[in-house]
Amino acid sequence: MMEILVLYYSHHGSVRALAERIALGIESVADMHARLRTVPRVSTVCEAIAPTVPVSGAPYVDASDLDECVGLALGSPVRFGNMAAPMKYFWDSSIAEWHNATLAGKPASVFTSSASQHGGNESTLLSMMLPLLHHGMLIMGLPFAEPELATTEKGGTPYGVSHVAGKNGSSLLTDAESRLAFAQGHRLAHLAKKLSRP
Repeated sequence: MMEILVLYYSHHGSVRALAERIALGIESVADMHARLRTVPRVSTVCEAIAPTVPVSGAPYVDASDLDECVGLALGSPVRFGNMAAPMKYFWDSSIAEWHNATLAGKPASVFTSSASQHGGNESTLLSMMLPLLHHGMLIMGLPFAEPELATTEKGGTPYGVSHVAGKNGSSLLTDAESRLAFAQGHRLAHLAKKLSRP
């Protein structure tokens, strides 16, 4: 069984909902499994530490998760058009994996959620691609062959699936967002499987 790492940070649950739907898409491909992981919050107090195990949701990511995966789906909420600090902190700490080319040649995709339609979804997706490109990963987008991408009035984008939570912060995915997340996971799993063949 080959595993794709679905690594995300979620503050209100929207990114987690996308991650879980992407995981279902990954596992719809034979012999592929999704490994859900998250990152701890960044504290404003230098002495504070996160618990070793999260209170709920996926376990925290470990270096072995990067090494053992055959692909990566990376998700973060929008923070002023950029990935959230906890996710940025994680990638800023991945120098050993960069030096060892742990992720080089593996496929990756990105996903996000914002409060508003013009909250910075696309720039956040692009910001998450940057460390992945430095790690030598192969970035996979979401093509307009997926019909929902051309018709959705909420989340979408060819850079990766997104969700628009609205002013109330709803983590409930629209049908189009759900189908696009599933399709993205399915496509990533197919690509990873092809690239992993000897």
